[in-house]
Amino acid sequence: MNRPERLHTATLTTGREPRSVRRARQRAAAAVLARARQDRMQSAQQRQDAERAEAQGLRFLPRPGDHGPATLRTPIRFRIPQHQDTSATWGSAYPFLAEGGLGADGVFVGRDLHSGSSFVYDPWVLYQRGLVTAPNMVVAGIVGAGKSALAKALYLRSLAFGRRVYIPCDPKGEHTAIAHSVGGQAIALGPGMTARLNPLDEGHRPTGVEDAAWAEQVAARRRALVGALTETMLDRPLHPVEHTAIDIALGATVRTSAVPILPTVVDHLLAPDKTDDLDGRLTEDGRHVAHALRRLVRGDLAGLFDGPSTVAFDPALPMLSLDLSRVAENNSALSVLMTCASAWMEGVLADPDGGQRWVVYDEAWRLMSHPALLRRMDAHWRLARHYGIANMLVIHRLSDLDNVGDTGTAQRSLAAALLANAETRVIYRQETDQLGATAQALDLTRTEARLLPTLGLGQGLWRIRRRSFLVQAQLHPDEAQLFETGVKASGAAANRDEHRR
Repeated sequence: MNRPERLHTATLTTGREPRSVRRARQRAAAAVLARARQDRMQSAQQRQDAERAEAQGLRFLPRPGDHGPATLRTPIRFRIPQHQDTSATWGSAYPFLAEGGLGADGVFVGRDLHSGSSFVYDPWVLYQRGLVTAPNMVVAGIVGAGKSALAKALYLRSLAFGRRVYIPCDPKGEHTAIAHSVGGQAIALGPGMTARLNPLDEGHRPTGVEDAAWAEQVAARRRALVGALTETMLDRPLHPVEHTAIDIALGATVRTSAVPILPTVVDHLLAPDKTDDLDGRLTEDGRHVAHALRRLVRGDLAGLFDGPSTVAFDPALPMLSLDLSRVAENNSALSVLMTCASAWMEGVLADPDGGQRWVVYDEAWRLMSHPALLRRMDAHWRLARHYGIANMLVIHRLSDLDNVGDTGTAQRSLAAALLANAETRVIYRQETDQLGATAQALDLTRTEARLLPTLGLGQGLWRIRRRSFLVQAQLHPDEAQLFETGVKASGAAANRDEHRR
């Protein structure tokens, strides 16, 4: 683009010049500059007039189109039809926005927000199809995001497929109303309650197990239970001499009692038989163990596990829940109750012929803080395929797993193994300060991580191995009412049951 030429003037002066001559020269230079400025303005005005005249001569089509019979105009506004194609085609074009889904076999969960289709999920079906290697899942979300409603909807709808549901620990009592509504059983445990469980019961005997093998299984389970209870009460691992004292006391209890109970074990620890105490040091070896277990017999937890069971475990029931809400504020009592209750249920859980069962660990962050309970959970998760169990871990955030034990300890490794052995991870709304840890633990993409703090009520990011789904869980009005009033209804139902007993 050519720039317009501009005129520059300068006056020449000599050493000695009259003032009148100098002023005349300055006036002549100013006149020259004024004429040049006027010429530029006239030139610019001429160019602007020419451009305006040229623009007025151009002809544009009107916004609604040209006039005349050849314009193909109709009274109806022109619309482009939507393009429809198969899910396989859209899955190739937009793999994340139009995921092919998990198929139609399984429990209806809700709506896939990306494809608009129904979303169904069944861990056993996915395992049979080879999409997952273990039927375990982890559900995480802040309070009020809808994670508990999802857990309840999954196991409640699974009952129609012949599955059973076990809740080893219900710290808030919110599953009791659901158990009663489906014809199941909810056992309320706590001080002052009439229900009593004998953790040394033989439990359910699987079919086809010979007498010798069954006796070994029962003895091993009892040793593990008493050892776990003692470690929980002492808050430390047992010494070898303490393991020996427990083994001898259990053997003496089984020999001398028709129904082995914990008070008899404590008595044999405090006063072992002469034939068992060869060196006279057995009483000293088991003294700390005896006083730790005495709390379950004559301490603040007396009446819960110090006698024969007053309730029976019917494996044919569709649902069984252990309501521990009466001791939810007492962490030590809760860990003891959970240890005994899980041992009481273990006979049925370890039956390979027991069918497909959900085992739900609600508020699991409280359970994982106790090493004995964490080891039991890890054993159940590793043997889930063999037993036909689908474990569900419900926590607030994935960083809860990092708060288990100290860095590098076996307890921290067990907590990490729970997440590693669960290939189904459902993440509900998370706070912004948890995005980094969650994205790293689940290997989320940047887009997936940005979704987490924006999720609404009932919306969750499902990660099933390397596949992602954004799902809006949907509840029937009856389900929503049952889940919403679960805590209050469970307390009322428990009180009614106590009066009936």
